[in-house]
Amino acid sequence: MAELSPIDLQKALHGASYPASREDLVTRARDNGAGAGVVDKLSSVRADRFEGPDEVQKAVFDAE
Repeated sequence: MAELSPIDLQKALHGASYPASREDLVTRARDNGAGAGVVDKLSSVRADRFEGPDEVQKAVFDAE
């Protein structure tokens, strides 16, 4: 599986409203047809709530 890119994450979260919970973002990613790798990565971040897409990017990519 290819590594997750910031663009993949942006596509997966297209249309998300913030603030958002981790569960909201996982649901949005699934609804947008994101692959299992993106969904798994979002599911595993430690934060429960995000104020905006920058916080999501930081949580996902700082966890690698």
